[in-house]
Amino acid sequence: MTTVRLPLFPLNSVLFPGLVLPLNVFEERYRAMMRTLAKTPEDEPRRFAVVAIRDGHEVAPSASGMPDPTAVPERGPSAGFGTDPANAFHAVGCVADAATIRERADGTFEVLATGTTRVRLGSVDASGPYLTAELEELPEEPGDEAGALAEGVLRQFRQYQKRLAGARERSLTTGGDLPDEPSVVSYLVAAAMMLDVPTKQRLLQAPDTASRLRDELKLLRSETAIIRNLPSLPASELTRGPTSLN
Repeated sequence: MTTVRLPLFPLNSVLFPGLVLPLNVFEERYRAMMRTLAKTPEDEPRRFAVVAIRDGHEVAPSASGMPDPTAVPERGPSAGFGTDPANAFHAVGCVADAATIRERADGTFEVLATGTTRVRLGSVDASGPYLTAELEELPEEPGDEAGALAEGVLRQFRQYQKRLAGARERSLTTGGDLPDEPSVVSYLVAAAMMLDVPTKQRLLQAPDTASRLRDELKLLRSETAIIRNLPSLPASELTRGPTSLN
């Protein structure tokens, strides 16, 4: 397996290969990262790794507050991620290649990057101005029947889109806009569905394309059924059952 050390950018979201990632960079640790990446020669990729946060805060507290108003805010590359940052992140992330890094007059950055390759998180280094990590690149294996599964996922995805848009509205994405390469389909659908971070993370780290597509097919059928049935339930009925904290 190929390993690489890259800057680490934790987010409260999941990045998939092929998907565009716009960033508004204002924290000093990430501004330092972008200043470093901006120095990369134009003919070389300006790469960093995006990992979803499992336990921690995307933005470190910058002022005192609840529950202890006298506490000194954490600072430094691992602020908000505990004493062992590696435990705060999901184990599989995605490399991002920054096509645009534009510094504003106030020192913040506007960044436009694209996901490229899945990686498994190894050791995390917090000794510099920003986190870096040792990463193992993960190959994308097709698995069994990926092509047929992709066709099924695309059909179900169109139904899902129509339900989201409304029965009498035209779907935002037509058949001609959708790809047919199974791995691309799997990542596009994973990114486009309205799912929570743990579920998207599960799709990202699927062992192969076919496994991801099978999971998506189940999710699409379930979500489409929920969307179809919810509008038929009068709002008043929602108050007649017990309340769940979940």
